[in-house]
Amino acid sequence: MSTYSLPSASSPIGTLHRRSLTIPRGNPVSSVLITSALETIAASREAKKSTPLRETTQRAIELVRADRAGDSPREIFEPLRLACETRTEKLMIASLDCITKLISHSFFVDDSSPHLASLPSPPPSPGPGRRDSHSSLPEPSLVDLVAHTITSCHTETSADAVSLQVVRALLALVLSSTILVHQSSLLKAVRTVYNVFLMSNDAVNQTVAQGSLTQMVNHVFTRCKTVEAFESTDRESVGDSGTSSRRGSVAPSTPDSVPATSLPVEDHTSEGLAEEAPTVSVQDNEPTSKDPETPPTHLDSPEHEESQIMNGTGNHRSLTTKDLFLKDAFLVFRAMCKLTMKPLNAESERDLKSHGMRSKLLSLHIVLIILSSHMDIFASPTSMIYSSTSHEATSFIQMANQYLCLCLSRNAVSPVPQVFEISVEIFWRALSGLRAKLKKEIEVLFHEIFLPILEMKTSTLKQKSAILSMISRLCQDPQALVDIYINYDCDSEAADNIYEHLVNVITKLSSMSQPSQKNTETASNVQSPTTKPQNVNLAPSLSTSALGGPNTQDPTGPGLSEAHLRRQGLECLAAVLRSLVAWGTGKSTVQDDLSQSAITPDASASHDRLPLPDIARGSTPDNATDDPSRFESAKQKKTTLMEGIKRFNEKPKKGVQFLVDAGFIPTSAPHDVAKFLHDADGLSKAMIGEYLGEGDEVNIATMHAFVDMIDLRNTRFVDALRMFLQAFRLPGEAQKIDRYMLKFAERYIEGNTQTPFANADAAYVLSYSTIMLNTDAHNPQVKNRMTKNDFMKNNRGINDGANLPEELLSDIFDDIVNNEIRMKDEVDAALGQVPSAGPGIAGALVTVGRDLQREAYMLQSNGMTNKTEALFKTLMRSQRKGSRMSDQFYSASHFVHVRPMFEVAWIPVLAGISGPLQQTDDMEVVELCLDGFKNAIRIVCFFDLELERNAFVTTLAKFTFLNNLGEMKAKNMEAIKALLDVAVTEGNNLKGSWHEVLSCVSQLEHMQLISSGIDVPDSRKGRMRKLPNEELANESRSTHITVAADMVFSLSHYLSGTAIVDFVQALCDVSWEEIQSSGLSQHPRLFSLQKLVEISYYNMGRIRLEWSNLWDILGEHFNQVCCHSNPHVGFFALDSLRQLAMRFLEKEELPHFKFQKDFLRPFEYTMTHNANPEIRDMVLQCLQQMIQARVQNMRSGWRTMFGVFSAASKVLTERITSSAFEIVTRLNKEHFAAVVRYGAFADLTVCITDFCKVSKYQKISLLAIAMLRGVIPVMLNTPECGLTASGPQNSGSEDPMIRYWFPVLFGFYDIIMNGEDLEVRRLALDSLFNTLKKHGSSFPVDFWDTVCQELLFPIFAVLRSSQDVSRFSTQEDMSVWLSTTMIQALRDLIDLYTFYFEILERFLDGLLDLLCVCICQENDTLARIGTSCLQQLLENNVKKLSVARWERVATTFVKLFRTTTPHQLFDENLRVEIDSSTPEPQDANEGDGQAIIPAPLSPSNNENHKSSPKTTLNDRRRIFKQIIVKCVLQLLLIETTNDLLRNDEVYRTIPPEHLLRLMGVLDHSYQFARMFNEDKELRTGLWKVGFMKHLPNLLKQESSSAATLVHILLRMYYDVRPEHQIARPQVAERLLPLGLGVLQDYTKLKADTQAKNIAAWTPVVAEILHGFCKFDDKAFARYLPAIYPLATELLARDSSQDIRDGLREYFVRVGYAQGIIEPS
Repeated sequence: MSTYSLPSASSPIGTLHRRSLTIPRGNPVSSVLITSALETIAASREAKKSTPLRETTQRAIELVRADRAGDSPREIFEPLRLACETRTEKLMIASLDCITKLISHSFFVDDSSPHLASLPSPPPSPGPGRRDSHSSLPEPSLVDLVAHTITSCHTETSADAVSLQVVRALLALVLSSTILVHQSSLLKAVRTVYNVFLMSNDAVNQTVAQGSLTQMVNHVFTRCKTVEAFESTDRESVGDSGTSSRRGSVAPSTPDSVPATSLPVEDHTSEGLAEEAPTVSVQDNEPTSKDPETPPTHLDSPEHEESQIMNGTGNHRSLTTKDLFLKDAFLVFRAMCKLTMKPLNAESERDLKSHGMRSKLLSLHIVLIILSSHMDIFASPTSMIYSSTSHEATSFIQMANQYLCLCLSRNAVSPVPQVFEISVEIFWRALSGLRAKLKKEIEVLFHEIFLPILEMKTSTLKQKSAILSMISRLCQDPQALVDIYINYDCDSEAADNIYEHLVNVITKLSSMSQPSQKNTETASNVQSPTTKPQNVNLAPSLSTSALGGPNTQDPTGPGLSEAHLRRQGLECLAAVLRSLVAWGTGKSTVQDDLSQSAITPDASASHDRLPLPDIARGSTPDNATDDPSRFESAKQKKTTLMEGIKRFNEKPKKGVQFLVDAGFIPTSAPHDVAKFLHDADGLSKAMIGEYLGEGDEVNIATMHAFVDMIDLRNTRFVDALRMFLQAFRLPGEAQKIDRYMLKFAERYIEGNTQTPFANADAAYVLSYSTIMLNTDAHNPQVKNRMTKNDFMKNNRGINDGANLPEELLSDIFDDIVNNEIRMKDEVDAALGQVPSAGPGIAGALVTVGRDLQREAYMLQSNGMTNKTEALFKTLMRSQRKGSRMSDQFYSASHFVHVRPMFEVAWIPVLAGISGPLQQTDDMEVVELCLDGFKNAIRIVCFFDLELERNAFVTTLAKFTFLNNLGEMKAKNMEAIKALLDVAVTEGNNLKGSWHEVLSCVSQLEHMQLISSGIDVPDSRKGRMRKLPNEELANESRSTHITVAADMVFSLSHYLSGTAIVDFVQALCDVSWEEIQSSGLSQHPRLFSLQKLVEISYYNMGRIRLEWSNLWDILGEHFNQVCCHSNPHVGFFALDSLRQLAMRFLEKEELPHFKFQKDFLRPFEYTMTHNANPEIRDMVLQCLQQMIQARVQNMRSGWRTMFGVFSAASKVLTERITSSAFEIVTRLNKEHFAAVVRYGAFADLTVCITDFCKVSKYQKISLLAIAMLRGVIPVMLNTPECGLTASGPQNSGSEDPMIRYWFPVLFGFYDIIMNGEDLEVRRLALDSLFNTLKKHGSSFPVDFWDTVCQELLFPIFAVLRSSQDVSRFSTQEDMSVWLSTTMIQALRDLIDLYTFYFEILERFLDGLLDLLCVCICQENDTLARIGTSCLQQLLENNVKKLSVARWERVATTFVKLFRTTTPHQLFDENLRVEIDSSTPEPQDANEGDGQAIIPAPLSPSNNENHKSSPKTTLNDRRRIFKQIIVKCVLQLLLIETTNDLLRNDEVYRTIPPEHLLRLMGVLDHSYQFARMFNEDKELRTGLWKVGFMKHLPNLLKQESSSAATLVHILLRMYYDVRPEHQIARPQVAERLLPLGLGVLQDYTKLKADTQAKNIAAWTPVVAEILHGFCKFDDKAFARYLPAIYPLATELLARDSSQDIRDGLREYFVRVGYAQGIIEPS
């Protein structure tokens, strides 16, 4: 059996004598317990006087002696009860002492008492006057009798010793585990001990009473949990459990934080829940709370009331022990809450020893102890209390919450520091343990009391400090913080964003402007009175000796300053950030220990897999899952709503439109808008008034709908008007007021039928008049105020001609004058203003002895209390109606909430932690701020909030003061450490913020150099450099900083693949900034460049994919740095690059990868872009070293190497070019096979080619071309090339011909096209064609196709396109190239075609096109070469041409003749005179006739081609020049055709049909020339306009074309081959008209003037005559009539010998034909 003992202080009489024995039923009781007390009673005077006392005592003594005391407990108790009623101190003490001992031994277990469950109620307390009134009830139980007896012993006049015994007895009774005290008896016991505490003047008694009361209350609540363990297996009725002697150990209290549960719907009936609260004195039995908030009270008796609470009349459910225990606990809690609500008068507030104050403090402490120790009873869903009428269960917390809330609303605004602090502590307990049950209540308390007090100017520093201490604990609880955010900030029903508001408030407090730094020490040393850890389960002693007297407390608190408040605010901010980190990242603290904070490679793993080791996430009921997206959209919706309200409060129309668009107002219909304006919180009443008062139809309709929503039924006129005017602020314009009053009158009359108003007009006029009265009575600017008579007069006859009752008007007047109609908001605002003293001495005297701040606070706090209680009333009503859905509490479990929480708070947070950091030098504050920075940066990094990350990291970097060393302080060194810590822990997510971090590391090294006395270059000249003080300089070299700075780089290999890219990019940027700041110094700053090399070493182990990304950045940076104007920078960078390259080359590279190629590329870039010969020389040295040391590992790097040597070949320093060429020569000689194997053969040939094109050093060029030629045999003999003398062996996917042959041939082509040295070009040309001749037989046809299309024909591209001309720097260069290289190339090409005609025949079309282009040039030199080559091609390959090829040849000739026919000679516009007086600039092309310039002719197939009549002189000259060129080319073609066709081999080979085609174009040429020559007028016109200096003619063209025609046609005519015989008719058809025409024209020539013509035509005529003579007889006879007359005409001329011979021959033939001459 366990026993309870009082604290030692509570036993002045000595330690109780107790035996460890149980008195079982029927067993004799030890006489030691009872005999002495009974004998004392028997011996007293009172026993002698009182017969009942004497007799009962004697009976009891007998029972004891007979050892039958245990069977008759009532008989033993009766003398003790009667002894107590004697009021004799000695007897009372003896009796009470005996009762106490008997209780401790479970003596009063009464078996005669019926089971409690069967009673209609617990029996009434026995006492004088009670027996008769309850005679119908059974005898009271022994327990109740004992309780009543003990409590009756204490009165106001009781001696201290008696009071002490009373307390001991009651404590033993309540704590007994076998004698169970319930309901009224329990409340009496509690009330009595409470009264002892208040009434007793003895400090010991007060202390004992306080301790006992605490124990009793604790026991009442603890036994609820103890019994639960038993009842979980076997529920019994109260009677059984009441008589059982089971002992259960007290169940330990559960943690404060309990899982959130959904609240059941409450059902509050009108049952009497208010118990007579224990009161200050025994006589005061009236209820203490007359407040309307308290439910109605039944004053019959405590017993009657409790019976109602306990049982339903139908006894539907037998109450278990636990039910009774919970009922007891609720009654005690309610009683204590009611005690806390008792108002204090002004005197009590000032005197802590007053009864009222001590009563309030004790009751508050007990409420706090209950909440602290027994939160699980409140929170448990199984704690139910059963209704006495409906028998429905109501949860314990629902029954208790109204009392708890009222307790807080009354006391949390108290100006008494002790009361205020306990209230805050109670609120914290409710918040931490019951927030899931009291969602709305907590919102109201925060919004209406605690946050406003923090913001009020009138509240004391101590009050603010107490709230901040509570908020600090909230901020340290991540679960609570996140719960508050998702339940209030993300709930559109919540009036306030509590989390956001909280952060804003503490930010303002933490960054309040502070005075000079003198008091900073005290700020950090002062401890908050409420931050000390206190044992809330044990209240401090509230005895009068322990408490001070009147006016002892200082409302501001000793040693409390604004600095301390700032410090507390800062601690809260830091705690918020720590909690967000803990919740968001799953780590409870930021690891400052660098050795444990290495960033692991998988630190950037997806958020979903983040471990949450240290945070116990709250569970959420099934119907309230924590869906982050839902809360996010809810928050977004709330933010949009707030924005809409804000817009409305600025511009109502725009605001309404915004709210309609956003969907908060369903439509723009007046009813919907009015409903929103009526229901929504936060709208400006003034703006509602303005909007509804507008004269637009829509606004008026909205106003009518709005007023219709105000319920004015059955309301007095003035009250209705007041209610109406609370909904909005009445505008000042008369028209608007008029519209409002009209609608008000209509609405009022509609809702109030029993009024004196005849109609709505009367109500309208009176309402308007009342408004005027209100203004007149209360406006300070009105001097002559309206009297009651004036008001009556003004309203005469308004009631449809009659007067309104005077009584009504009088009441209205009095009401308005005494109580102004004001908006509640204005009243609240006015309360917040501190009253100021009036001017002058009078004002000063008025305020003497007044605490104005306190008065203002009291005004405001009363308003706050009233408003809060009104809100609670509304809340209770809504809960009774069952509308609890919006009260659904969500318990957060998802880390994602931290992101929006930080996003809404980051701006104030940044201000809150950067402000103090800037202002203070107090290292503790600095540490707090920096801790905040580190946590904030952790959050922004984790959630990748770019804007926020930049803001925090940049701000922290600025606080390092590394750019202003002279101003640096110790706090700045701490900022450096913090930044380095951030870099080490958050590296994976810093992204662009790495730049700030690495800039600081660079500046730190700069600082270390400066403070070491080393002269560091600085681009900011002319500025005095301030040095940091020695202490800071030493600190900058401390182990922490040095190690952390080094770890930034050495741990970089732990960074993720994306993070290392950001890191390297930032380091490159910082490195460039360093180098730029050094200018051209001999000792440039290369710290970051060196670190780049180091981190490259650290990160060598990364996969190639990551390295490729890194090298994209590093390579670009090395390009930039190696080409810096400062050579020292370049040398260092190149050396660094060499070292890195050596390391990279140690790694083997697989085929088809190109990493070596990429990382060697900066060498190539440097060679190209850095003009410094020393740097270029170093590049070559670096490569030479690599070749010597790492040649066996060289793979794709070969390609970049040759790129470097190619770049070196273009350098104008011979030393560089020669060195590079030597290296290439050696590589070609020693490593040719490796170069081929790793795919760099083409790069080698390109490199050699570039050396061939070096114009400045011919020796190198000639050696290079020899090397290029020498590559071919080596290539053919190298197995890796897959080429043999017999032909290609395909060794891979790519054609070896393209891989190996093509680069060599292309090299030759490149030199031919771009080589500047003539000799080199010649050698290249020879080499190309000789190589093709030598090895071409082994080339496949498709490779020949490539050779022709890619190499051979493009040599002549310059002839086709002017674009190709751009590669020549001058016209002279081009002319030389054309006249030497190209002409030779054309000849070589024809030669090659002849050599390989069988193979190249398929490309003949391309060649013919090329020759066409070459012939059709304005430059006749090129044209002659072209015709010559064409002739050579045909003559050399005449026997190889097929019929189809001949057709192509004929077509080519046709095209050539057409292109070169000068049709423009017949253009009339060219003969129009042009004024040539104004000289025009000459064409540039007309300058030098010697230069060869390609100018393709435009084909003029269109014979009707006309030039514009408005052509200028220059245009005409150009046309004339082109005409002449065409004439020359036509002649050239005729000559070529003639030469070809006179070649017997050609003639014999060409098919007759193609010969005829050729004859056709010759005939066209002849006819064109003849027509021109005959048109004398045309020729004269051309001569006049300056076409030629003499009369133009085409005699040569006419005669030579005719000669060729005649010769070939005659030859064809007499050709005996069958195909020619077939074509004879066609030949004759051309020949006869031609011959006759020529003879005819010849006869007309005049010997004196046309000697030239005669000379030209003579051989033609002679050939015609000889030809005619060869006709056979038949043909001769047929044509004789036509020819003969012409022949006779010729006889008349002075002809040459040839013609005479011909005539002679002809006439001889005529003789034979006509029989004149006989054949011999």
